Amino acid sequence: MDQLADLLADLGGGAACRSTAAALHQFPGYRLERPFHVVLERPRRLVRVNHHLHTSTALERVDLCTLEGVRATSPSRTIIDLASRSTPDHTRALIAFATGAGLTSVDLLFRRIAALRSRGRAGVRPTLAVLANIEAGSNRPSWLEREFLELLQSAGLPRPSTEQVLARRGTHLIRVDAHFDGTPLVVELLGYAFHRTVMQMETDAERLNRLQMAGYVVLQFTYLQVAERPDWVVEEVRAALHHFSVVT
Repeated sequence: MDQLADLLADLGGGAACRSTAAALHQFPGYRLERPFHVVLERPRRLVRVNHHLHTSTALERVDLCTLEGVRATSPSRTIIDLASRSTPDHTRALIAFATGAGLTSVDLLFRRIAALRSRGRAGVRPTLAVLANIEAGSNRPSWLEREFLELLQSAGLPRPSTEQVLARRGTHLIRVDAHFDGTPLVVELLGYAFHRTVMQMETDAERLNRLQMAGYVVLQFTYLQVAERPDWVVEEVRAALHHFSVVT
């Protein structure tokens, strides 16, 4: 610990990151040993022999913490950074440990991913893929669905019914994410994928067409819109409900 503290003092700032931060957070399989990994805010570019110095334009206060007097990336940021060079199974194990130990939560990880995506963090996509897989195996609503409902509640808007079957696409039932009872208004939440496949886009188009032919008005919001533009999402829903005279 003293050697790491001395290195940070010599650099005049920065924070322990990646495997070094993981060791400080006591993630299983990591030891605090040289060479240390340290992240510095750009445009600083320094070199220290036998250590790994990284730079970042996205080093916000929420991504930092102090452990025994040593500055380090937070558990959430550490997981995201490590995911860029980890297998999905290893990333899943890190998430399981960190959430189980109360170091982070799935909701917080989703929020940090949304904030860091535009900064080009290499670990964002693999972390998001693992989180989406974790949620797919659970019986609870996704973070996206929970966040959307919480936004409506905070804004004093009516709570919609969820997972309702409203139409058919061939032999497949069309189950929508949210439907406001007594209105034709439907909200569909467009998952976590950054780029949808051709097949997914075709399926989405068919779903939308069938819902419209059945008389429903469909609003679609992406994961990033809900995470990064919540006020706009709320106002879009409010305007639609006002159109149907549900709210004033």
